[in-house]
Formats: sequence, structure tokens, C-alpha cells
Amino acid sequence: MSEFYTYTTTYTPEGNNPPNTQPKKLSFTGEGSKLFGIYIVNMLLTVVTLGFYYPWAKAANLRYLYQETALDNDHFTFHGTGKEMFRGFIKAILLIFGLYLVVGLISYFATKTGIVLLSLLSFLVLMGGFMYLIPLAIHGSMKYRLSRSSWRGIHFGYRGDRATLMKEFFIGTILAMLTLGLYNSWLITTLYRYVIGHIRFGNVAFSFEGKGADFFVINLKGVILSIITLGIYMFWYMKERAEFLVHNTKMQQDDRTIDLHIDAQVADYFALFIGNFFLVAFTLGLGTPWAIVRTMEFYTRYITIGEGLDTNSIRQTEADYRDATGEDLSDMMDLGIV
Repeated sequence: MSEFYTYTTTYTPEGNNPPNTQPKKLSFTGEGSKLFGIYIVNMLLTVVTLGFYYPWAKAANLRYLYQETALDNDHFTFHGTGKEMFRGFIKAILLIFGLYLVVGLISYFATKTGIVLLSLLSFLVLMGGFMYLIPLAIHGSMKYRLSRSSWRGIHFGYRGDRATLMKEFFIGTILAMLTLGLYNSWLITTLYRYVIGHIRFGNVAFSFEGKGADFFVINLKGVILSIITLGIYMFWYMKERAEFLVHNTKMQQDDRTIDLHIDAQVADYFALFIGNFFLVAFTLGLGTPWAIVRTMEFYTRYITIGEGLDTNSIRQTEADYRDATGEDLSDMMDLGIV
């Protein structure tokens, strides 16, 4: 049974509490060597336990990354535990195992009987299963991860409705299939608009204003020019995608709208990608912690929260949620949504 309760914590600094609405940047002080120590221990314990230590490993990684990330010199905290994530891990395994078991049984009988319709049925069940599990993973992961994330004791939250998200995902996926993938840009922006639009950070709300047509042009141009230039344009493409996603994300506090900006240049994306590639590829993956640290440093360096966010007047509004099933489902499907 999931546990819910409402926090009442509000950050109150000593003395007066003047507005603090100037532009802000996050900071990240993590070190690749320290993350590598966590990474090695996690890897060894995960291997020794045949994978069952994975939830504790992920919780340890997230705790380190959160505690090294700060806003106004106050660090974020991840409250999730390996025990919570292990329960979600088992549920996620059972869901995926159940889907493949049903598909396997249908395929077996199709082979034995030679009934072509059974083969078609197994494919439809597999597709239908993933069309159910993917939005389930997105919804569950957002709800769990955000509720277990805090800053100054104030928790994030996600207020989306699972059935509505599933409907949006189902309709968008069908349209993407019917258009041979051309609708993907609209599907992604629709999901971003819904998911980001239901994120809360205390009394701060988020929204996404990107349009599918604009994202389609960016993607079409990016893919075509990357092919023509043998991959060289990829770094311009990365810049345009990041700017589209960041600049169209807004924050609302009281009657103020706060813009987000990212000012990284093409050379910065080139340095990040090439550096991370060599760190991971030429160390057989052992350089992954340094690549993660470089990526965190990159985004905290170049993303700015525009004027208007008053961090001294953020108050708690969100509920606690401890079912990590979606979190582990999203990992198994490599969705990378948070």
C-alpha cells in the first residue's frame, strides 16, 4: 500500500525575509573521483547479488548527485531509499515478466497450431503492453522521484493523472505509427506539455509552451543536415533541441512568470559530447562517473532561472509518495525521463 501524507515545512531564514527574485543559477560541486567510489561499490554489490542490489545502488547515486547540487547555496536532498525502490523494482520485473510470458505463450501456440492470427495477436499484445507500460513508467517515475526530492525541506511534486497521460500517449503513438514517425515531434511536445505542466515545487508551478510544428522543423533539419555533413551538424542540432526544451519551460509563482535560459554554444556541446565519449569508450565504462559529473556541471553552468523566482517565499504544498514502481520501469525501458 502506498503511503501519503502532507508536509507542512516552510523555509524561514533567521531575521527578516526579504524577496529574493534576482536571476539564479544552480551549482554543482560533485567530483568524479567520489562518484567513482560509489559507482565501483555499487557495481560490485550489484554483480554479487545478481542484480538485486540495483535499487540501493541507484538510491546511493541519486543521493550524491542531489547533495552536490545547490540553489542559493542550499543543497537538494533525495529522500528515496533502496528499500522503497526495491519494492518498485520487484513490481516492475513482475509486470514486464508477465507481459513477455503472455506473449511467449501466444507465440508458442501459434507455432504449434500454425494459426497466423495468433502470431498477429502476440505482436498486438506486445505493442499494447508497452503502450500501457511506458506511460505507467513515466507517471510513476515522476510521481515518486519528485515527491522524494526536496530543497530547504520543501518537496517537489507531480499532480498528473495516470489515465489522462495514458490517453495522450496512446493517441499520439497511434498517430505517429500512421504517419510513419512524422508525428513524433507532436507526440513528444504533447507529453512534455502534460508532464511538465503538472510539476510543482511547493507553490511554484511549471509549464511548457513548445509547439510540435517548431520541434518538427528542428528535428527534420537536424537529421537531414547531420546526415549530409556526416554528423558534424549534430552539435548544432543538440544546441537547438536544448534551447527549444529549456526556453519553452516556464515557472509560475504567484502572479509572476519566470523564464529559463540556456546559453551554451556549439563549441560547448562539442566539448561535452566528445569528452564524455572518450571518457566512457576508452575506459570500458569506468569513466562514466566523470562523464556524469561533466554533464551536471554543463547544465548547471549554462542554464539560468530568470528574474522573478522568490526562493524565500516558496512554501510547502506537496504530498509524499513512496511507490517506486514507475521509477524502476522507466529504468528498465531506458526512458531517461527525469
